[in-house]
Amino acid sequence: MACANTSWSEENFLCSICLDVFNSPVTTACGHNFCRTCITQFWDEQVHYKCPVCNKLFNTRPDLQVNIFLSELAAQFRTTVRVKEQPSVEQAEVRCDVCTGTQQKAVKSCLVCFTSYCQTHLEPHQRVARLQKHRLVEPMDRLEDRMCKKHDRLLELFCQTEQVCVCQFCTEADHKSHPVVPLKEEYEVKTAQLGKTETDVQQMIQERKQKIKEIKDTVELSNKDADREIAHGGQVFTALIGCVEKGREEFKQTVQEKLKSTVKRAEDLIKVLEQEIEDLTDKSSEVKRLSHTEDHLHFLQTFRSLNDPPPTRYWTTVEVRPYTSYVETLRRSLDQLEETLNMEMKKLRDDAELKRAQQYDVDVTLDPDTAHLRLILSEDGKQVHDGGVRKKLPDNPKRFTEYTSVLTRQSFSSGRFYFEVQVKDKTAWWLGVARESIDREGEAEWTPETVYWTLYYNKGLLVFRDNPYVCFPLRAELQKVGVFVDYDEGLVSFYDMEARVHIYSATGCTFTEPLSPFLSPCLHEGGRNSAPLIISPVNQTD
Repeated sequence: MACANTSWSEENFLCSICLDVFNSPVTTACGHNFCRTCITQFWDEQVHYKCPVCNKLFNTRPDLQVNIFLSELAAQFRTTVRVKEQPSVEQAEVRCDVCTGTQQKAVKSCLVCFTSYCQTHLEPHQRVARLQKHRLVEPMDRLEDRMCKKHDRLLELFCQTEQVCVCQFCTEADHKSHPVVPLKEEYEVKTAQLGKTETDVQQMIQERKQKIKEIKDTVELSNKDADREIAHGGQVFTALIGCVEKGREEFKQTVQEKLKSTVKRAEDLIKVLEQEIEDLTDKSSEVKRLSHTEDHLHFLQTFRSLNDPPPTRYWTTVEVRPYTSYVETLRRSLDQLEETLNMEMKKLRDDAELKRAQQYDVDVTLDPDTAHLRLILSEDGKQVHDGGVRKKLPDNPKRFTEYTSVLTRQSFSSGRFYFEVQVKDKTAWWLGVARESIDREGEAEWTPETVYWTLYYNKGLLVFRDNPYVCFPLRAELQKVGVFVDYDEGLVSFYDMEARVHIYSATGCTFTEPLSPFLSPCLHEGGRNSAPLIISPVNQTD
């Protein structure tokens, strides 16, 4: 029998679906061959069972059997046909699910075929009309995760009730009554939410960065404050040490002078006593000699002069006071020194406290919208005095209508601030701080209860307006007053800038609104109180 020389090409052993060498090839009734897995998956996705090559329809799903002859030929072909060497796919890249041997890099994944393809094996999806309808996406691993575990169908819908991806069959069963939307629609919604989330996260990051900056600034400011406190404290203790050393020298000098006086008095008395002893000794000798004479005339003539006692002091009442007699005097000296030290310490403490407060000076100007109609403000907003006549101006709810008062344009709702006001040549004035919600008509008493923290001066009387008032001893007429506020600590302090001493502090205050500096020059009293209140620049070198 003649042997036919048949030439087999690579195309004879390739499945028309996967375009790779047959793997468990089966033959349809129309005579076309396919990989068992390829034709099975193809029919699973079709309503009617037909041949992918000739489109022949089958009434029922054919019972496929492996073509043993073609399977053996395909196996031989794999061993005899030399596959071209191609670059391997990097570990992070998606591999083609169809390639045998060295897998090529996938360029697309099909969500219908549930397969990733390299450029070569993707060709049927670009050529065959029914495959062109398949949904291609960028290459991705684990395509099985895109299939419903329960129904083995593509997850292409989203359940808004349970917030999970579902297939079409899920919407007819467990999620039947739930609202579902296509994945793309929910993707767009979630993408918009993600954009907002990203914006919120970035804002939170910036807020925390700002908080870190604030904390670092606080630490830096604390370091500066600590250095300044150490420097001021050093000056205070140096001055106190000098004062103590001076007191010690004065104390020592007082003791030595007292001792010197006592010693001199004792030495003088001893000299007198020694002289009297010497005189008495001489007389004793004469008495002895006279007692042994037998000359009656001489004895009688001499006896009269020897019988009279020599002139001496009455020593019973004479005494030398010991050193212990001066203890009370020395104690008074010590008490005076202690009083001096306390006054010096208070002065140094007040000065250090004032310097610390001055570090928070702020530049404030008066707000004409709040000024009483009698008040006249300077162009720079730093001075105010009573003009004596009400100006005609439009009504303004911010304006004081009862008392001649004015607020500054600036207000403060946190931290610390300090300002100084010159009150020189005035017989009456009012100044301090007040909340924005104060009664502009002035019907309420101006105390902390009505959100005012003010110092009031009138013809030598100085008081802090509280309930009850806090009165202060008369002092030299004030020239300039410093006002310090620590908003967070609830503190308002007043200082006499001429004497550089602390006047009064209101502690435990409750601040819930912005605070503004408050000034009232009071009425001019026929020219006696016409001098202005002046917001003065802070001289921190005082």
